[in-house]
Amino acid sequence: MADTGLFNNVYNPDVLSCLANLSNDEVFTPPDVVNAMLDMLPQELFQNPDTTFLDPACKTGVFLREIAKRLIKGLEPQFPDLQERIDHIFHKQLFGIAITELTGFLSRRSVYCSKFPNTEFSVSLFDDEQGNIRFRRIKHTWRDGKCVYCGASQSQYDRSDDLETHAYEWIHTNKPEEIFNMKFDVIISNPPYQLNDGGAGASAKPIYNLFVEQAKKLNPRFLTMIIPSRWFAGGKGLDDFRRDMLTDRRIVRIVDYVNAKDCFSGISLGGGVCYFLWDRDNPGKCYYTNIHDGKESSSVRDLDEFDVFVRYNEAVSIIHKVASKNEKKVLSLLVLEILLACLHLSVVTARNNRLQ
Repeated sequence: MADTGLFNNVYNPDVLSCLANLSNDEVFTPPDVVNAMLDMLPQELFQNPDTTFLDPACKTGVFLREIAKRLIKGLEPQFPDLQERIDHIFHKQLFGIAITELTGFLSRRSVYCSKFPNTEFSVSLFDDEQGNIRFRRIKHTWRDGKCVYCGASQSQYDRSDDLETHAYEWIHTNKPEEIFNMKFDVIISNPPYQLNDGGAGASAKPIYNLFVEQAKKLNPRFLTMIIPSRWFAGGKGLDDFRRDMLTDRRIVRIVDYVNAKDCFSGISLGGGVCYFLWDRDNPGKCYYTNIHDGKESSSVRDLDEFDVFVRYNEAVSIIHKVASKNEKKVLSLLVLEILLACLHLSVVTARNNRLQ
């Protein structure tokens, strides 16, 4: 029988690219996006046996898995024996905190090939059933009906022991450095985005900013996270975060998707999504990339150049031309007009996302 080439043409996608998301607020990160984020880092990090990595919001384990792939290749000269190399990487370099018990199992399965890494099925044997990807059931600390750490509504999240509390360990402590009692060179994650705050309707409080702020407390060499772009405009609970981010010269790279579906297929997220690189030791201008309708525009910018963040690079050049003529009044009106146009575009994009 002639070879039809059937098995040479079978589509065999990465299983982590096919998983359904938990919700619009807890989004699984596609492996190609993870690798785009890892590409922003100095690649010599993956050739150093002392580099440590932390994902403080593990869902599928994809960040740690993709890092492990790079380390397994990069550390081959130092550890020619594959098992010795794997043991070193998984025990000494990769650490994670799962956001739920279920995602803890999923992450350990992705990284260790077993949800219990103290069994014979694990590619690297640990003494306990969680390895370096831990999950601790944390309770909210209530005060006046709200959690003092994350702002969650007591009426929504004060639950029995058989239900998830969504009290994420990373942001429910004043001392995140004590979770693993160690320093990390790289903190990388896609954190949960928001929690119901008990307000009218479907009111929710953003919490992704809390994950970023906690990460900065550990002062890693590099920090990269993928988060909603709504912080560009501030708003509910984000004004201080927006100001801090725009004035932080260590934000050296931002990739911004106006339509979140261009990054996360099947997700409708008003305002889009972005990922950034925070570089502790090399502050400077930010290399900002905006992606919209298949078009990509990049520019080196000071994020706090204007009183508000102008999302579209094309608009910045127009503002500069007007500013060069010292027309301050005209400049103010132009900035306002551009902001209104951008707001209109964001509303249209969000509406189209819902219709698709």
